[in-house]
Amino acid sequence: MKFLTFVIGVLALLWITPASAGVVTAKIDVSEQKMRVYQNGRLKYTWKVSTGRKGYYTPRGKFRPTRMYKRYYSKKYNNSPMPYSIFFRGGYAILGTKAVSRLGRPASHGCVRLKTSNAAKLYSMVRKNGGRIIVTN
Repeated sequence: MKFLTFVIGVLALLWITPASAGVVTAKIDVSEQKMRVYQNGRLKYTWKVSTGRKGYYTPRGKFRPTRMYKRYYSKKYNNSPMPYSIFFRGGYAILGTKAVSRLGRPASHGCVRLKTSNAAKLYSMVRKNGGRIIVTN
């Protein structure tokens, strides 16, 4: 009887869990200026990014999102828009940018910039499924 209850519980869990659900991992490679987005361990997207330019630093390591905002404005840099911000360490965030011509090379004050439509996709995925952020050289 216990085994039957266990099996019914597992089947119920599988039935109510959406197929698309799963951990989202954003891996940012600073040396390549690219982000690879994985869901359930499978590569979903590869996007150009801009990280910290000369004189600025993008923190390396493994992080979890600490706060998220669909619309945010920088308190430090002239109220600059930071759409679809996913903060991962203090004031450092992944965010959308209109400066798409600079993507693929260091250009920021340390944040990770993405094309705004890509930032919106990532934001939605992380909001729905949770996420991890890994920044490497």
